[in-house]
Amino acid sequence: MSDEVKVEDQSQEAQETAVSQAEAEHALNNVAVLKKGATVKGKIVKVDADQAFVDIGYKYDGVIPVRELSSVSLNDAAQAVELGQEVELKIVSINDAKETLVLSKRVVDNEKAWETLQGQLESKEIIEAAVAEVVKGGLVVDIGVRGFVPASMVERQFVEDFSSYKGRTLRLRVKEIDREKNKVILSQKDILDEEFETNKKKIIEGLQVGQVLDGTVQRLTQFGAFVDIGGIDGLVHISELAWQHVEQASDVVKEGDKVKVQILKLDPSNDKISLSIKATQDGPWSNVERDFKAGDIVTGTVKRLAAFGAFVEVAPGVEGLVHISQIAHRHIGTPHEVLKEGQEVQVKILEINLAEKRVSLSIKDTEDAPEAPAGAAAPSSAGKPERERQPRGDRDRGNSASHQKEIAGNENVSLSNQGLSMTLGERFGDKLAKFKK
Repeated sequence: MSDEVKVEDQSQEAQETAVSQAEAEHALNNVAVLKKGATVKGKIVKVDADQAFVDIGYKYDGVIPVRELSSVSLNDAAQAVELGQEVELKIVSINDAKETLVLSKRVVDNEKAWETLQGQLESKEIIEAAVAEVVKGGLVVDIGVRGFVPASMVERQFVEDFSSYKGRTLRLRVKEIDREKNKVILSQKDILDEEFETNKKKIIEGLQVGQVLDGTVQRLTQFGAFVDIGGIDGLVHISELAWQHVEQASDVVKEGDKVKVQILKLDPSNDKISLSIKATQDGPWSNVERDFKAGDIVTGTVKRLAAFGAFVEVAPGVEGLVHISQIAHRHIGTPHEVLKEGQEVQVKILEINLAEKRVSLSIKDTEDAPEAPAGAAAPSSAGKPERERQPRGDRDRGNSASHQKEIAGNENVSLSNQGLSMTLGERFGDKLAKFKK
């Protein structure tokens, strides 16, 4: 009985061996004949740092060196492929004797890329690509071929350091291609500019003159500051930065400052927005009536000197005029003989005109008048304070057209009766003097 079992086992084993050999022969007979330059498809079965292995259905696996994985430089094969990924490859070399099969993914990707780049250039299609390298002058991306994004075409604003961009995915548009030179120029800035313009028009449509908004100072110029009010910039002219006189924008704000602004003017056709910071703040004149009254003596700073007098700041943004006749008890030809800009002085408030936002001041009224020399002639207009007398030259200067025009054009100037008055005695005294001659 046991002999029969042994015979059956041997017979079955012989049949299985015959089947296996037949299958192997069939498989060998059906293995494709591979040639250099042929295109094949396969699946990634192993990934090392410097190469990837791929099963293309051949009697042994093929190898893709890291240099053949991409058109850009890679530090690791895993940056280009992953296990199980289906890939299309070009045979670089084959040696059955040594069972070596070298494949290239880069060549296939490159050929396909040039076929589509021209169409993307013409259609202005937006494509996405990860930054493979940060190089001098810009960024390198892999789009099947080596693509270059110049530094000036990455963002709308200037970027000083691109080191953080490696690995970041950009939205790009093909700007220029040259297959002979293997050159592809791309831009992300073009896309961002278009989106910005579209968004800006929508934002402007929703704005109104007089509206108060929160903003961020973006940049400073000689004529003011540009403020971001939610995706678009408006200009705060230097005259609208503060209530007081501003020499340069950096004296008031700096880039990055959070500010409140009021919309003064909208010009949608030219995409211009005029803003004001000072309009959102209490004006310097709001507390003048509370803090000052006629007759007060206060400390001020000489801001500007003119032929007819001196402008003195008595509170931030509040300047008053000290007429030349109110600077000193003695006669002076110009304010520069007594005062200089930046000098602190004591002034007496002669008159406050809130409606016109003007203040008249006197320096000499804060000082004792010098005693007249013994035997000096009596003043020509008895009963009038000495400070009200003016030399003829001063009267002529005070009545000149240019003098009056300059005073009238300055909102901080007020011509008080006390500052520029002329007595009847002075008027007729001069005329009588002619007859005496």
